[in-house]
Amino acid sequence: MKVLLRGVALWVACLATPLAAQDYEPDCERIAAFLNDAVEQERVAGVSALVWKDRAERCFDAAGQADREEGIAFSRDTVVQFFSMTKPVTGVALMTLWEEGRFHLDDPLYWHLPEFRDVEVLRGETTDGRVITSPPRRPITMRDVMRHTAGFAYGADGNPQNHADRLWEELQPLSPDKSLAEFSQALAQVPLLYEPGTQWRYSAAVDVQARLVEVLSGQPFAEYVEEEVLKPLGMNNTHWAQYREDFDGLARIYEVGDGSFTPMRGGDFEASDMASARLTMGGSGLIGTVDDYLRFARMLLGEGALGETRILEPATVRLMVTDHLDPAITPEQRSWLVGKGSGGFGFDFFVRTAPPATPDENRGSVGEFFWDGWPSMLFWVDPKQDMVVIFATQKLPFDNQLHHDFRDAVYGAEYTGR
Repeated sequence: MKVLLRGVALWVACLATPLAAQDYEPDCERIAAFLNDAVEQERVAGVSALVWKDRAERCFDAAGQADREEGIAFSRDTVVQFFSMTKPVTGVALMTLWEEGRFHLDDPLYWHLPEFRDVEVLRGETTDGRVITSPPRRPITMRDVMRHTAGFAYGADGNPQNHADRLWEELQPLSPDKSLAEFSQALAQVPLLYEPGTQWRYSAAVDVQARLVEVLSGQPFAEYVEEEVLKPLGMNNTHWAQYREDFDGLARIYEVGDGSFTPMRGGDFEASDMASARLTMGGSGLIGTVDDYLRFARMLLGEGALGETRILEPATVRLMVTDHLDPAITPEQRSWLVGKGSGGFGFDFFVRTAPPATPDENRGSVGEFFWDGWPSMLFWVDPKQDMVVIFATQKLPFDNQLHHDFRDAVYGAEYTGR
């Protein structure tokens, strides 16, 4: 029996021993060819890619134009709008306050933002238009806010489907003329779309995180992020648009389709139009260079440290990049997250938990974590390969196929992700 037990123990120990990473080297020529092809095939106006591996830059290339009308090339110094790649920065800022003991992950949200004490869940509507709501079975927790399981709405792009959407349209929580405090007060009036903790749904939760940073730190959100994240990391060219003194080098965003490139000048998506905004979003708004964002991503690869500068403790980064979604949350309850690959969600990051199941799935390594941004921006951290990749473009609509093909160029045909 003792021999059998020792054999079982050895088998379990072998299972617990991580497999060596698959041998891999980035092919810079293949990556550069992909970028050039993307421009020549009119998939993008301009694009760049940066690969950092084994503590050194391995590849950088750019192709196309940042401004077709002015004939300005897409280059290393091009300033891009990160959009939702702002979200991980906000999450890191909030977790610095967690490390200081300012909150617990399972605190009810209303302990820190009292306006959410009486939030209700939308249950439906009667045939005569009466809205049915009732209190949630449990409060929204700080953990829910970090992993998009709070139940918050995020607007409906002018096409409301239910009472929560219609109320969002009326209150406009993310209107640029609101402060973060006013945003939070408005969002708390919009009923939740589902019970907290039961579904993953992309939402304004990261803007709630920004308001939490203000309340917990006693400082304006942007000021805190500058002091605790951006400046220590040397991200000197990265700011929220309304706090930049100029927009030199800013790439245009293009709506691309059928060989046409429509510049998004004016409207909500032009950074220079945000100069007078009161709202500093946690979920969007940062603009900067790929080199700046690389410094942030390298800090994450370094488990909270970039050189001698430490932003978070290693255990905190590991916590953020662990899948926190309950297995009971089915694929149908994970919205479009399932299209990101085989994995789940941590605190403001997609987390890959299994190798790609089919050739149609985006390539990547088990244990990688990443997020992207609306104009087809993308970054990921691959600890298995000691690698960070930044992919920058300003192309609408969001192009997941472009990301799929780029990942093919980065990893090559033989890479399994194990």
